[in-house]
Amino acid sequence: MTIIRRRTILALGGAALLGSGARARAETVLRVGDQIAGNRSVMEAAGVLADVPYQIRWSQFPAAAPLLEALNAGALDVGFTGDVPFLFVYASGVPVRVIGVVRGGAKSQAILVPRGSPIKTLADLKGRKLAVNKGGNGHYLALALLDHAGIDPTTVNIVTMPPPDARLALAGGAVDAWSVWDPYVSIAIADDGARVLVDATGVYGNKSFDLAHLDAIASKRAMLEDFERRLARARRWALSHVEENAAQVSALTRIPAPLIAQSLRNRAATPIAIDDQVIAETQSEADLFTRYHVLPAHIDVSGAFDRGFAGALTVSQ
Repeated sequence: MTIIRRRTILALGGAALLGSGARARAETVLRVGDQIAGNRSVMEAAGVLADVPYQIRWSQFPAAAPLLEALNAGALDVGFTGDVPFLFVYASGVPVRVIGVVRGGAKSQAILVPRGSPIKTLADLKGRKLAVNKGGNGHYLALALLDHAGIDPTTVNIVTMPPPDARLALAGGAVDAWSVWDPYVSIAIADDGARVLVDATGVYGNKSFDLAHLDAIASKRAMLEDFERRLARARRWALSHVEENAAQVSALTRIPAPLIAQSLRNRAATPIAIDDQVIAETQSEADLFTRYHVLPAHIDVSGAFDRGFAGALTVSQ
């Protein structure tokens, strides 16, 4: 064997070892996408991150859309979104699965009208402008409430705009009603004098999902299970520590703590199991969006959930 050949083999072997080491290090890192004042703040406040046996690499996003793009690209292992936006993610073939579910209170989703509005019932919305966030929870809530009341949504002038613009439009009289979620509900009521026309009670199950990339489920399942256990513990802690949680969120967002506290009480975000009811609700949401041509075609959501993480929820209780 020549010296050159020997050196080549040693160099290749060293590179292989370095590659193995890099892979090993990568496998001890969980890449988590979060939104401002999201799950990281709750987990830190609850003290569940003190003894994590792996590294958590947090990435903060201003909204769900860029977070989901990063998850789709494989830049994240786990992230979080509402159940309705997830429908579009799953329909487009993004390689993710739901590994955790949180149930929110019905009062945290509502259609609002301005102070002094003559609108008293959903039927009064006919011919009027109702602002929603296209393809989001507000859009779904509006369609679901109108459909449930037997009102053809085409008789209502549904206009799409992001929540900050919709809030200004409602306060300024450019729209007649706004379908939205907390903390916008609490803020609009307290600061703008808005009134709840109707909330989601009995119509919309109001869930949010923890999503994991398929590659992470295959290679980092133990870490994901541990992370979900800790996250569930933190969420349960937050239910009984509203004021403390609100103070931390307020410091991050500069939204007054009393408004955050009211929003947290309305939402009462509670970890729940992935069961047949959750899947049936999600399928019903997809079917309604398909019926009103928000989703272009029928999707079957039964394959979107990984029930194998149920143990994480059980241990946290």
